[in-house]
Amino acid sequence: MQVIRVGMLGLGTVGRGVYKILTGNQDNITSKVGATVEITRILVRDLSRPRPVKIDPDLLTDNPADIIESPEIDIVVEVMGGLEPTLDYVLTALKNGKSVVSANKDMVAMYGRELFAAARESGVDFLFEGSVGGGIPIIRPLKVCLAANRIQEIMGIINGTTNYMLTKMTREGSDYQQVLAEAQQMGYAEADPSADVGGLDAARKLAILASIAFNTRVTLNDVYVEGIEKIGAQDIAYANELGYIVKLLGIAKETAEGIEARVHPCFVPHHHPLASVNDVFNAIFVRGDAVGEAMFYGRGAGELPTGSAVAGDVLDAARNRLRGTCGINCTCYEQKMIKSIDQINSRYYIRLNVQDRPGVLASIAYAFGDKEVSLATVLQKHTRGEQAEIVLITHQVRERNLQDSLKLVQQLSSVYTISNVIRVEGE
Repeated sequence: MQVIRVGMLGLGTVGRGVYKILTGNQDNITSKVGATVEITRILVRDLSRPRPVKIDPDLLTDNPADIIESPEIDIVVEVMGGLEPTLDYVLTALKNGKSVVSANKDMVAMYGRELFAAARESGVDFLFEGSVGGGIPIIRPLKVCLAANRIQEIMGIINGTTNYMLTKMTREGSDYQQVLAEAQQMGYAEADPSADVGGLDAARKLAILASIAFNTRVTLNDVYVEGIEKIGAQDIAYANELGYIVKLLGIAKETAEGIEARVHPCFVPHHHPLASVNDVFNAIFVRGDAVGEAMFYGRGAGELPTGSAVAGDVLDAARNRLRGTCGINCTCYEQKMIKSIDQINSRYYIRLNVQDRPGVLASIAYAFGDKEVSLATVLQKHTRGEQAEIVLITHQVRERNLQDSLKLVQQLSSVYTISNVIRVEGE
């Protein structure tokens, strides 16, 4: 039986998952592919380092050329992460006629155009299911299963760290710093958590999803990003009282004015499917003109979940090698405008610290009305001496109008601070 030889770049958390799946399920995989899929070389930094998985030392190398330059390797699995020297290794492998499977969201989000071009020129696959949503199948469904649809909207929880933190804050009433410390102790958050809590991790994933969904190149720089650093226990409590849950969402929409791509905290109605997605789980909600609404749910990270997505791509690439063909690479055949954040329409939650005296609310309402911002809900519940906390929910409004009105509100002598502004989505 023909053998498809696989070389792996990296043997970290995801790499170990891929190794366990491809070796532990080898008989089943052979039957599904019609050939033996065999890992023949693995690039590691330190050959002498003890490893938590039993591996034949003869498979290990610290020389990348043993994989990316070897004529015997058919498929390269990149699970190193990072950009340098990873990008150079992957481009070299593609140019040498090897199919590449990657879980590297940073590389795909920033250099997708170059990677797809190299794969196309060599007539090989570049597959990246593991780059978004861990074990959740979403790249292939968008490219294949939903390809006949015009995708109208993608809205998802695509970062497990922030979802765990917001879930804890909601359930326990904890504050942000306390929950962040707990997430770091449990290994859900890095020592430097900025990529997660600042929204950049989710933004990279959203750039990939939006590019596929709307057939146009969306880069990280096109995505508007806000993190969860300003979310307080008060915001969580107000959300619950008003019938919402706070989630960090990645949102991409196609409108008549162009593509929206944004990551930020949102008030999500209790009845929305994403509101019940808790802890480290991810979920991606898709709306298409034919399929209607669909949601993909599962573990968004981890050794075996992400390893499952990578191994599935390896099987696809192996089947294509046997047929002498390649699958779907770049689908960005259109050039669509990307909207700036001030062009979007949304509802908004606004929390203000103001003077507790007559006429203050009227002056605030007048400032909003001057910029055509209509208020749907007004709450005043907490007073401290001469200060009061006011919470507002607007009707649907253009972001530019909302920001202009906030400038007027901030100038009022009766307003001490605008404590937080959060968009309301999913209604």
